[in-house]
Amino acid sequence: MSYHIISIDSEKSSITAAGGRLISQSPEGTHTIPMEDVAAIIITSFQCTLSSQFLIEAAKQRIGVILCELYRPACIVLPTDRATDTELLRHLAHMPAQFRKRLWQKTVDAKCHNQYELARSWNQTHPALDKIQHLIHTTKESKEGEVAKLYWSIFSDTHAHGTFTRRQNAAGINSLLNYAYAVLLSLVLRNLLALGLDPTFGIFHMPRAHATPLAYDLMEPFRPVFDANIARWVSNHRDDSAEPLTKEAKKHILSTLLCEVHYEEKWVPLRYAIELSIRSFREAVLSSLVTPYKPWRISTIKWAG
Repeated sequence: MSYHIISIDSEKSSITAAGGRLISQSPEGTHTIPMEDVAAIIITSFQCTLSSQFLIEAAKQRIGVILCELYRPACIVLPTDRATDTELLRHLAHMPAQFRKRLWQKTVDAKCHNQYELARSWNQTHPALDKIQHLIHTTKESKEGEVAKLYWSIFSDTHAHGTFTRRQNAAGINSLLNYAYAVLLSLVLRNLLALGLDPTFGIFHMPRAHATPLAYDLMEPFRPVFDANIARWVSNHRDDSAEPLTKEAKKHILSTLLCEVHYEEKWVPLRYAIELSIRSFREAVLSSLVTPYKPWRISTIKWAG
């Protein structure tokens, strides 16, 4: 069964195929894997050479190849008879409104739970915690926004002397968060494409030109893990007066991808937790059942290094 999603990240690498095997060569060595075991290949390397034989063999094996620029998907190469997963597309396009609502509610519940647990780890005595705990057990349509407002107030009081306000177009700490969420969005989008999910069919976020609403939807529960790492950075750089989005800060944010999290009773790298969560969403869509979908819920995070 084609199951593995292969990521090619090494700066200088080459990929070819021979004898039914994918062959990747880089300064770290040569790695091979049977092509029949590969579901998709994601290439984020800046200098990767692809042989035509590899592309032809990938097409024969019905493997999608996703090429990225600055870690964000730029194009996807698919076999001529697999421009999309038609069965999955039909399920996405014709999802009943109530089914979409239930999937979104499950996503929001996980996000709010994660924000509460993280905020509690920052400041166990903050008065906003009780309000968040009450909200996460409600079904209010405004729950996400109300929890977010309280969550960021705890972040501000704990890490920014009470002066921080979350605004997408603002500078300072907001620029760190915007960069982090762009990294997260890219990773979610890559997994959606690799698993055959058309990201233009969202469950809550509205479609618009050049947008990927399903990626915006499914990234929500994972935002707090990036918030946690930014909080670590801010706490260690309180006296820095320069522009916060430095090369070192970007490197720190990217290190979030190397942490390990608890997902379904197992410790797994964050990247894999995102993939597993999206796989569970795919299963829910195909089965028309909410139960298989298991958005990530935070517990302890093991930071790399």
